[in-house]
Amino acid sequence: MTHPEPVGNQVYTQEDIQNILNLAIAEHTYQGEFSRSQLFEIGSDLGISPEILQKAEQSWVRTSQDLAKRDEFKRHERAKLQRKAVRFAMVNGSLITLNALMGFGFAWSLYIFVLWGLFLGLKTWSVFTLEGEAYERAFQRWYRSHQVRTVMNRWLDRWLSA
Repeated sequence: MTHPEPVGNQVYTQEDIQNILNLAIAEHTYQGEFSRSQLFEIGSDLGISPEILQKAEQSWVRTSQDLAKRDEFKRHERAKLQRKAVRFAMVNGSLITLNALMGFGFAWSLYIFVLWGLFLGLKTWSVFTLEGEAYERAFQRWYRSHQVRTVMNRWLDRWLSA
């Protein structure tokens, strides 16, 4: 399949320009990082006003902070799920062993195992489902409690250091 040769006065849409520049920046072998002044210099070269670039930078900072908070929430939820799974395995292993030592005349421990396993499975499903209204409510609830803990820890640290 042949591709058309680029013509000197070919016209690109804004989306095309963004995609081409993204690819070029990704392939550019610049060693190190760009400073904020270099960012504004690049924006100036592209004809982007400093005000628009500053708004975009602030939006990017807010978005990256939100993503970092959501990643922390995911790690917290998965650690909590892991603790629940370990507790499930320990308690049910003990109950099944006790039931086996009693002769398995009536397998009461299996009922506990299945019921608790059902709830653990539902919790696992909710932890790994990272979208929807329930996820957003859980994240907001965690974030508020996280903020309260942070403020209380700062206040307690100040009070104890005084």
